[in-house]
Amino acid sequence: MIPTFLTDAPRYLFLTGKGGVGKTSIACASAMHLARAGRSVLLVSTDPASNVGQVFDTAIGNTITEIAAVPGLSALEIDPAEAATTYRESIVGPVRGILPEPEVDLIEEQLSGVCTTEIASFNEFTGLLTDTQTTAAFDHVVFDTAPTGHTIRLLQLPGSWTDYLDEGKGDASCLGPLSGLERQRSTYAEAVDALGDPARTRLVLVARPQRGAVTEIARTHGELAELGLRQQHVVVNAVLPLPDDGDVLARAVHDREQAVLNDLPEVLRGLPTDLLPLKADNMVGLDALTGLFDEASTSREAPIEQVPAGLPAGTDDLEALVDELAQQDHGLLMFMGKGGVGKTTIASAVAVALAERGHDVHLTTTDPAAHLADTLDEAVDGLQVSRIDPDEATRTYRETVLRNRGAALDEAGRAALEEDLRSPCTEEIAVFQAFSQAVNEARRRFVVMDTAPTGHTLLLLDATGSYHRDVVRQMGDSNNVTTPMMRLQDPEHTKVVVITLPETTPVLEATHLQDDLRRAGIEPWGWVINNSLTAAQTTNALLLKRAGNERAELERVLATAERCAVLPLLPAEPIGVAGLRELSQRDRTVEMVPTSA
Repeated sequence: MIPTFLTDAPRYLFLTGKGGVGKTSIACASAMHLARAGRSVLLVSTDPASNVGQVFDTAIGNTITEIAAVPGLSALEIDPAEAATTYRESIVGPVRGILPEPEVDLIEEQLSGVCTTEIASFNEFTGLLTDTQTTAAFDHVVFDTAPTGHTIRLLQLPGSWTDYLDEGKGDASCLGPLSGLERQRSTYAEAVDALGDPARTRLVLVARPQRGAVTEIARTHGELAELGLRQQHVVVNAVLPLPDDGDVLARAVHDREQAVLNDLPEVLRGLPTDLLPLKADNMVGLDALTGLFDEASTSREAPIEQVPAGLPAGTDDLEALVDELAQQDHGLLMFMGKGGVGKTTIASAVAVALAERGHDVHLTTTDPAAHLADTLDEAVDGLQVSRIDPDEATRTYRETVLRNRGAALDEAGRAALEEDLRSPCTEEIAVFQAFSQAVNEARRRFVVMDTAPTGHTLLLLDATGSYHRDVVRQMGDSNNVTTPMMRLQDPEHTKVVVITLPETTPVLEATHLQDDLRRAGIEPWGWVINNSLTAAQTTNALLLKRAGNERAELERVLATAERCAVLPLLPAEPIGVAGLRELSQRDRTVEMVPTSA
């Protein structure tokens, strides 16, 4: 059945959602459907994990390329990293060789984060919304990955960002990226108008039937609706069909997903919604894409051509990582990764395991208190649990900055500062300030941090706060000074564990996180791959076929990780101390899985 969001499709379709939910596959299938209906279609991807070229078996780059196998369809891939590099150089280039090198380094760091990438990517495809000559030949333009509400708000703000920066009124996360906006403000205004016009644009919020992914699109819906972008549809991708083979794992996953679907956030319930079934194969090739919207193509008896007999060499279980960590009696353990990969559960399991080995442990988190209370349903000797409220920390931080730096600003300047404080970096900075005392606390006990700042935020804190540089400069070559940043960079004091899922986009995003950390002088200590079907006990044909797709991602992580634990997808959520204990003591032996014709 063709999804409702393609009915009477307007000229522009934007797909947005968390990484790994299937945006690219749905965008490709949508573009194919429109082209086969006799329309001329341009498919544009700004996803850093874009595999549009692989999907169509065609080399696609930053020029419009016809897809020979699908008459009427052309594609274009905008590389966000390349766009950000170009955008960054347009700002930094004119001052290189004029300003002192440390100042140039500071500007480059201000331009290294997510805000710059968002703005640079939007910089690229605004032309496709406003340049009628480039897109005149196309009836539809399908965008894989839409701009966030934060980016759109940035483009709506008044004032001269260059003057604002030159006067020294701003100093952090988005004000650097904003410095290049003024000269294209009229173009941006046209683009924002196109996004808000329901006759021209439809936004498609893509999720999987998981609580975190659904929460993310609910937040995105609210942000975009506030900006007048109300023409929205919901697509829930990869819904497991009701299994009839008696497999315990498959039935448990199905029941969990149905519970999520039956309890959608109120703001989403009134929106047109499409459910797409889980497929056995990766969405690569025309046949696979053609079947994405066809429920009948989901076979519960999917042929299993090659199922891995077990996990690749070099993987471990969580208990092995805990055993190694427990060789010390203190240290800062930071669990990092995108939302929805299981950071809270894994951090809690490690904290419980260390406490039950007789260590003094402090588990601290920014997750909602109710979630942590459910995860840890009873007290554990030697384990202290605390929670930092991100909203409260961010509100306090914003009020402090506005009071100190905003008092003397005019209306436009204050608006710019307020928007800067809405950036994705602000919450990380605010929460890390609250976390900072734990850096020294870890000298005498284990401190386990659930939800840690990214490498970019660490560098930004170091650069804009100047604390590390100032202390080192004042102390000269003395070996007696140790700053918080130096403790984070010390592998004896701090161990970072990267959490991901065995899927293409989550692994790519985790790899980018590792690159950011390395740029900050922090080498990840280990990785945990969560919810692996390869490591699970299942006889369900559909799940076994998907397990075969994990192999490449497992090996990709092993190629870069010094140590790696793989955790199975479990029939029951590991909630409560007993469930967490089982997670860290689970036998990782995977039975030989027979192949079938």
